[in-house]
Amino acid sequence: MKIGPKYKIAKRLGASVFEKTQTQKFAIAEERSARNKKSGRRGNQTEYSKQLLEKQKVRMTYGLSERQFSNYVETAVHTHGQVPTETLHKLLEMRLDNVLYRLGLAPTRRAARQMASHGHITVNGVKTTIPSRAMRIGDVIGVREGSKSAILFENFEEKFRERPTLASWLTWDPKKMEGGIQELPTAEAASPAGDLVMVLSFYSR
Repeated sequence: MKIGPKYKIAKRLGASVFEKTQTQKFAIAEERSARNKKSGRRGNQTEYSKQLLEKQKVRMTYGLSERQFSNYVETAVHTHGQVPTETLHKLLEMRLDNVLYRLGLAPTRRAARQMASHGHITVNGVKTTIPSRAMRIGDVIGVREGSKSAILFENFEEKFRERPTLASWLTWDPKKMEGGIQELPTAEAASPAGDLVMVLSFYSR
């Protein structure tokens, strides 16, 4: 999916949208830019523009096309007996590419999509090439045997020790290069990329 100039988009939506903009250099540039802008500009935003901003922020964070994202929203809204915002959050977090990113196997979600689509990953022992595959509790995710010696996973055990604390809903054995999903992600365990209430309001207009 083509998304355009990342720095320009991140300035509009926020640094968290892309991993490459989550740097001190970008933060300093943002602060300088904010000082140069006329005060009150953001205060004139309409409710619609705020909702659109949140929708774009979440969609870009997960790297989804408009069609993909709207399909997730549609599913969340029409899932009976569940809170739509919680359902949407779980649908996004339980994508295979996002799980690979959360496990620390890839530095970005984009890299995780490439990793999966190139056949480096197995789910329950079977190779998969579908980054959008929906994961379930109990699924076992691993690096394909033939890929363990690839440069992509070189010294991974050491790199794994340097990564941030693993999310509580995931497990990973760096020696076996295998892990899984032990529970559904909550907002506390995996912070939402934006205001999902505003996102659903945007699509309900």
